[in-house]
Amino acid sequence: MGESFRYWIALCCITLLCGGAVTAGAVDDTGELPLGSLAEYSGSLDQALNASDIAWASERESLIAAALNDWLTWMRPTLIDAYEQYMYMRHLMWPVYERAGLPEALLFGILAKESGGRVHSVSRMGAAGPLQFMGFTALRLGLRIDDERDERFDPLAATRANVAYLRERFVEYDGDLALALAAYNAGETRVLRLARSLEEPSFWNPDFLRQLPRETQEYVPYVLAAALLFQDPEVHGVEFPVVDAVPSRIELAEPKTLAELSICLGQGGSRAGWFRTLRNLNPHHEHDVRLPEGYPVQAPTEIAVRYSEGCLQGTRSELARRLHASRDERRALLAVRTYTVRSGDTLSTIAHRHGCPSLRAVAEANGIQGPRYLIRPGQQLELVGCRIH
Repeated sequence: MGESFRYWIALCCITLLCGGAVTAGAVDDTGELPLGSLAEYSGSLDQALNASDIAWASERESLIAAALNDWLTWMRPTLIDAYEQYMYMRHLMWPVYERAGLPEALLFGILAKESGGRVHSVSRMGAAGPLQFMGFTALRLGLRIDDERDERFDPLAATRANVAYLRERFVEYDGDLALALAAYNAGETRVLRLARSLEEPSFWNPDFLRQLPRETQEYVPYVLAAALLFQDPEVHGVEFPVVDAVPSRIELAEPKTLAELSICLGQGGSRAGWFRTLRNLNPHHEHDVRLPEGYPVQAPTEIAVRYSEGCLQGTRSELARRLHASRDERRALLAVRTYTVRSGDTLSTIAHRHGCPSLRAVAEANGIQGPRYLIRPGQQLELVGCRIH
């Protein structure tokens, strides 16, 4: 069997699982979705599984092959990081997909492309969280976004919203996975309008594809390629790390920040330390704000074991305390500067470019409200605690 045909068969399998998993209806109070009927999508699925009816097979194969090339070369570190972080969050995210009848490979493909497994990822357009929701879409899907909490950063809540959104699109596009993913990236109104303008709406149709934004043209193949690598890593020479991700928690014996914990825990048992994992599993807490004694920090069992060894006493615990204090001292020493917003700026890019503590720190200093953190050209911002050039 040729490689391109193997990719086509794998893609059809994903489409089959997704297309037969959902029907119309709302998310219930638990965030779970009722399983749908495969018969509802039997016509479109039969067509998808019939190679002779696929008029644009070569376009699909070449786009997915190109995406596989990128994942297996310069994007491989992102793929591996995404897998590792997904494993630590899997107990929160996968059960939602499993109850909805969706394949885990699809969840991983979206996560890998959207955020690389970084829960606090924020795009230049304001999409946020592991599965990257814009504020208005998140609110429509029932996520909480206010001054106290943004549930787009919560892996469990974001996955429920992701399933609800895909469910709407599968109903709208009769189980067509590629069109559903295109809408996820480019917006449902835009894709629906384009689909209605063509006699044969298909993401792989060149007449359809060329009218989509470049980002969306690449997004769908990237998601599908990552899903294929998740399903069949050995064939492609991918070695995902073995992750001991049994969930647990730490009840803090004394106040500590997530950053202090990541220092005193050291690097043992992980490839790159525990900072990202702690942030992902405790998404509603800033990394530099001390959590009170007795607070239950969510963590894998590996961390819970190491906590008593390195964070209760000894040199690393003292090092973490001193380094945390040095950050506060550094902020006090740095001058407050002003910055004039230019066209094309976002608060995220400004904070990153000027070495600010975080996007939220700049927002709070200037009274800018989330989730969209809107700014305008000509606006004067105070950059507090940012790097001096």
